Amino acid sequence: MTTGLIPGGQPPDPRPTGALPQQRREPVGHSAQHVENRSRSSVITARAAASFEPVGRSVASARSFVRDTLQGWGFADIVDDAVVLTSELVTNAVVHAGTSADVLCLRSDEGARIEVADRYPEREIPLQATAINMGSPDREGGRGLQLCAALAGRWGVEYTPTHKTVWFQLDLPARAVGTRTAGPALPSELLPLADGRVRVAVVQIDRTGHISAWNEDAEELFGYPAEQVTGKPLTDLAAWPHTPGTSTGIAEALRLSRWEGSYGIRTATGRVTPVYASHLRVRDTGGEPSTVCLLVRDHERAVLQTPSRAPASDTSTGSEGQGTDPFEVFIGSPAPDDLDGLLQRTVERARDMLDGDSAFLLLATDDETELEVRASTGLPSARQRFARVPVEAGPGRYGSARMPAVHDDLTAVPGAVPLLNGTGMRSVVTVPLKVEGRLTGSLGVAAEAPARYSNEEALRLQFAADRIALAVESARLGELERLRRGSLSFLVEASDLLAGTLDRDQTLALMAQMTVPTLATWCAVYTIADQASEPYLSYVLHEDEELIDGIKSLLSKVPAPDPVPTPGARVWAAPGEVAHQAALRSSMRSLGLSGSPTRQVTPGIGPTLATASAVGGETVVLPLVARNRVIGMLTLGKPTDEHFRQEILELAEDLSRRAALALDNARLYSERTAISQSLQRSLLPPELPLIDGVEVEVIYRAAGEGNEVGGDFYDVFPIRDGAYGFAIGDVCGTGPNAAAVTGLARHALRLLAREGLSGPTVLERLNSAILDEGARSRFLTLLYGEMRPQEDGSAELKVVCAGHPLPLRLRQEGSVEPAAEPQPLLGVIEDLELYEQTVTLDPGDVLLCVTDGVTERREGARMLGDDGLADVLTTCTGLTAGAVAARIMRAVERFASDAPSDDMAILAMRVPGLHKD
Repeated sequence: MTTGLIPGGQPPDPRPTGALPQQRREPVGHSAQHVENRSRSSVITARAAASFEPVGRSVASARSFVRDTLQGWGFADIVDDAVVLTSELVTNAVVHAGTSADVLCLRSDEGARIEVADRYPEREIPLQATAINMGSPDREGGRGLQLCAALAGRWGVEYTPTHKTVWFQLDLPARAVGTRTAGPALPSELLPLADGRVRVAVVQIDRTGHISAWNEDAEELFGYPAEQVTGKPLTDLAAWPHTPGTSTGIAEALRLSRWEGSYGIRTATGRVTPVYASHLRVRDTGGEPSTVCLLVRDHERAVLQTPSRAPASDTSTGSEGQGTDPFEVFIGSPAPDDLDGLLQRTVERARDMLDGDSAFLLLATDDETELEVRASTGLPSARQRFARVPVEAGPGRYGSARMPAVHDDLTAVPGAVPLLNGTGMRSVVTVPLKVEGRLTGSLGVAAEAPARYSNEEALRLQFAADRIALAVESARLGELERLRRGSLSFLVEASDLLAGTLDRDQTLALMAQMTVPTLATWCAVYTIADQASEPYLSYVLHEDEELIDGIKSLLSKVPAPDPVPTPGARVWAAPGEVAHQAALRSSMRSLGLSGSPTRQVTPGIGPTLATASAVGGETVVLPLVARNRVIGMLTLGKPTDEHFRQEILELAEDLSRRAALALDNARLYSERTAISQSLQRSLLPPELPLIDGVEVEVIYRAAGEGNEVGGDFYDVFPIRDGAYGFAIGDVCGTGPNAAAVTGLARHALRLLAREGLSGPTVLERLNSAILDEGARSRFLTLLYGEMRPQEDGSAELKVVCAGHPLPLRLRQEGSVEPAAEPQPLLGVIEDLELYEQTVTLDPGDVLLCVTDGVTERREGARMLGDDGLADVLTTCTGLTAGAVAARIMRAVERFASDAPSDDMAILAMRVPGLHKD
């Protein structure tokens, strides 16, 4: 968030130079008179601006910004309405529109005007010709404008080509002339005490922060004559309290239009006198600004302190007091409707109630063993948010969050309140939040001064905690229900994505992409091949891609986490420690402070300061367990000083179980695919022989996605000098049984053919071998032949077609005819009487042999068939064997849009003659 405070003067027009005229969308109907365009008639006396990033936590930051600004201006009467409207409008910008939000607060004599601008001008308010109807207040969108119409005196919407601005004006309530506030008449004994004469120091500070006026009461109070301090900066005298996590100092306070509060002034004796001050920013007739400071001793603050707007008392009696809601007395009305807003309002009100410097609220886990930081003010919240501390931190009542506790000085008991370590807080009071006797949280207020709180403050804080505990628990349960519904939806989607792939690398990528940035800022996946293998860093992802290489380099230098099968997330401190050491060494080298040992830098991409910051937060490891074996680890990380919510860790654990099973399935599938492909390769010839005078080309496509062994096979092999055998066959079915018959057929053909047996004899003996397999046998269609190239450029073929699709002969002039006659298939009957046919291929002729996956290619009721194959072959005149096979395959694939359901093999042989084309 970036902020700017500019006191006084007219705010610049936010419309860019050369911008198109602003469009205005105004509601019409009975409420139209409350909506008007931007008015510049009233004098703007102060301006505060801030920008918020498009993240959910910006809504709470915007609420705090507006609340602090208006309270600083003394506009307590309209703070609650302004915060509610700002919350809705900023939510629309950063959550629904998904852009950053610019918030501008303008102060005038009439009240405050607040503008919220986003960078999504397309999300317009539709023009309407009838009375405005914004829909039901229970629907998801549109409530911000409804609230504007209900709460604001004036409001409107303005557009530029790049921005949409929703503004509203809240007027201060009318008061009697000359009266800002008034109280009842009190008995003398109830009036504030003062020591003798009350002195009010009047000090004027010029625009540079130097003292320009110093009255007599200032001399009496602080011991400096006017001539000694005039021209000196006030910061030389002021002992300004510093609150960790805030940036407001005395210089900033002097530039605000109005400020009230306590600080110290160093007197001439060197001691610091606590004072209560009221600052007012003014300007002289020449327009020169200065600040008038009224100061009294701190115990006389009633002279200057502006009474806060007090709600109805809890102890009020009568009919009016009976309807008072104690919850609203503390929180204010309307109460925030979201858990984060409620918790933030709670800590702010608790801090103000006890006049503390900081406050914090922790919620208990379901098992009441730990407390998780959920809201704080005056503390470095980014570092502390979602940090966890044990409920029982030590013996005795002060070591347990179940009982109220008051610590006068934390320096005397270091670590008593771990959340406040290193924050400068000295005294603290903590009280439990309980619902029906069950611990639900803890509320605390702390101050920088020691001994600020007693049992009386503890009772007041406990009284407030008792009134908000039920509302906080109800809001927490509502948030948990929403988180669980969102978690269920997330896990369902994750399961679908993980089940949609069996590729190991893609599964790893999906695991990381589902984790970042939904669950963590970065993640790393370690895999373990087997029980004897060490964990291997397989995948790293960060929401900023430029940091991925640096994180890989850093993790490569850290020993992998132990593969512990225990379920749940466990903290892994090694990356953060290595990142811290790397950042320290890098800083020392940049300053030239490193010694010779640290100058030995490992070559490559070293961990930079950015990398160290990226992995410097909390890092957790979740085991990936599948089938009772640890197959890897999922590592999740946050940037520096950030922590994981317990709900996020539980969701990550559920995701890790699903991811582990998906990763193991991908591993098993990869192993099965590798075995299948290896077996398939063993069933096909390693390479085709080169035959003088004959072109041979084969195209083979197995059905499926690589996980099925095909039942089709082919082979071309030398038999003896000048003679070659060729075969193309189809075993019934697929899988291991079909593969066994395929292997038997191909190897048996080679062995029998090289024994000098004729084609019919080879097939008859192969038929007997298949029948000998018994129940494992499969019938087989087979086209077998012997080919011998001739000296005249032709080729003589002796062919036996045992139940196989007939081979087709393409003559050079374009005619197509079967080159064999059908005969019985193999593996069905014992006594076969086969015969061979002699075919002579003349120069330019082509012999095409296919399996039934080609001829039985279907598109609905249509089938390619033998006639369709012949028609395609007639278009292949003059083509080489490779071109013929390729054209047939393209025609088969285009015949139907669906993937092939059967294996396909194409064997093309062409005789080019003595003179090749």
